[in-house]
Amino acid sequence: MRTATTGRIHSWDLSTGVDGPGTRFVLFVNGCPLRCLYCANPDTWHMRDGKEATVDEVMAEIEKYRPFITAAGGGVTVTGGEPLLQPAFTGEVLRRCKEAGLHTAVDTSGFLGSRADDRLLADTDLVLLDIKSFDVDAYRKLTGGELAPTLNFATRLDRLGIPVWIRYVLVPGHTDAPETVDGLARFLSGLGNVDRVDVLPFHKMGAPKYEALGIPFPLRDNPVPDPALTERVREQFRSRGLAAQ
Repeated sequence: MRTATTGRIHSWDLSTGVDGPGTRFVLFVNGCPLRCLYCANPDTWHMRDGKEATVDEVMAEIEKYRPFITAAGGGVTVTGGEPLLQPAFTGEVLRRCKEAGLHTAVDTSGFLGSRADDRLLADTDLVLLDIKSFDVDAYRKLTGGELAPTLNFATRLDRLGIPVWIRYVLVPGHTDAPETVDGLARFLSGLGNVDRVDVLPFHKMGAPKYEALGIPFPLRDNPVPDPALTERVREQFRSRGLAAQ
């Protein structure tokens, strides 16, 4: 008898516009190797905190929403946490969704991009790639990880021709340096698979989760970006021929 593939998940939700095209069934998995200072979901950091679910159970839940999702031109997005921390589970969810005729997307930092084998990527219609910073030192300070794996993954996705939406969280004092933004814009403009760049203003909506977990929110006193700063950064990407919003 075939053993059912299981994963550790946090929750699922429906969203429109920000997690891929159309209305999406968004599956949040548990576990992440990075500790981004602005993370809005600290409750997804540890796999042990998630609930165990089989791929069959996930697919049964997705089927409940299939008519609504397909009518709205959407699909399924696996996010987290970090989906590539559970590549077997994530890969099978994507495969089953493709077999069901659903558009698939993975939201990832790319830090564990080497764990995504070619089969998993073949079942991925879109990658939402979170590039936290283009400065090596700033990236390490912001996330606790290294930048190179993400850039290597971005290059690999370009080689494979897999469409990418870049996500760039704008944090004053951390990711707003003009030269850093321009460096990332130059890098992205050299890739042929970047459909758009989403500049996402830093927010503090996750602060209550930190309080509930009894851990400090590192950027509690950090200012949020004003509209002028956000537009300046978007214009920097646009100046390199990228569709930024």
